[in-house]
Amino acid sequence: MGEALVSGLIRSGGRATDELMVTCRREERARELADRLGVATTLSNPEAVRWAGTLVLTVKPQDMETLLGQIGDSLTLDHLVITFAAGIRTSFIEGFAPKGMPVVRVMSNVPVLVDEAMSVISAGAHAEDKHLAVAEDLLGSVGRVIRLPEKHQDAVTATSGSGPAYFFLLAEAMIDACILLGLPRTVATELIIQTMLGSAKMLRDTRMHPVELREMVTSPGGTTIMAIRHLEQAGVRAAFLNAIDAACQRSSELAIGHEPEDER
Repeated sequence: MGEALVSGLIRSGGRATDELMVTCRREERARELADRLGVATTLSNPEAVRWAGTLVLTVKPQDMETLLGQIGDSLTLDHLVITFAAGIRTSFIEGFAPKGMPVVRVMSNVPVLVDEAMSVISAGAHAEDKHLAVAEDLLGSVGRVIRLPEKHQDAVTATSGSGPAYFFLLAEAMIDACILLGLPRTVATELIIQTMLGSAKMLRDTRMHPVELREMVTSPGGTTIMAIRHLEQAGVRAAFLNAIDAACQRSSELAIGHEPEDER
């Protein structure tokens, strides 16, 4: 996620290479990124904190406490921390920082790799509109961004965060169905990918309700309504509702930090 964001910022002109510094664990990785992206790199997290005004934390959730322990003494009220770690609440990060330091939490998703991410940002206790604007500016280079109170982040994780996996699973099933019907895998893959891409663009660009668009394809007594009937009989709609609700509950169970006391 961190590398994708940096490359997206450079590619879009959102930031110049001399405005960026990347921290790495291994010297060879640092050299690779410096050569490929043209950015400054360091193996020292405290050094990067002292150099930068905006800190973007993209470590895995299980590594966050170790990272915060390394940089805590270098954090100041002049820093803005933007965290991508799933399940890490802003209150947890604020516990390692000077009181009053702004923190913005982000839940993005894997299409960041193709500059089509859906990112949701939430303000911590001390983050203001200007801090959210910085996060929007950064993330706008790799997709779309909306603001929501932090209490919604578990739901966001279960929907747009995990959502690409649901679409990939659906694509896999539809490709297998094509193969069952005798189509070559290469043809099946092209058919389904383009169908999904075109359908997504219709949803986005027409702003029509999904039901309206579905009815455009569903003729009385035709093939589509027969397929939908079987999907409904199989409980596909209920399965999606239950699966996403389960993902939301799991996100809440894995979260680190206190529940927000208000609806910020």
